Amino acid sequence: QVQLVESGGGLVQAGGSLRLSCAASGSFVRFNAMGWYRQAPGKQRELVAVISRGGSTNYADSVKGRFTISRDNAYNLVYLQMNSLKPDDTAVYYCNREPPVAGDYWGQGTQVTVSS
Repeated sequence: QVQLVESGGGLVQAGGSLRLSCAASGSFVRFNAMGWYRQAPGKQRELVAVISRGGSTNYADSVKGRFTISRDNAYNLVYLQMNSLKPDDTAVYYCNREPPVAGDYWGQGTQVTVSS
């Protein structure tokens, strides 16, 4: 079973930046398109950024121009650089393949809290 460990979250003021990291076991990152997802209290989990195996990226409209997803296949890492953070970005952030498959393991996520 793949292991996914997200890190890099924290408390930041509006307008600040954070860089999230996702470490995966085995060759999970290398062989999958990867996504960053987030889930705010009382809301469903949503996809915010995707990076294909070839490096093409796509973003939710709410984060376009502020977030950047990247990957390091050699080290099975995925990153999410988040700039110009807003209180609405407050959520637990997760990484996984995109699209996820039923039964996929989800890590604990990393909490991002943006204060106004």
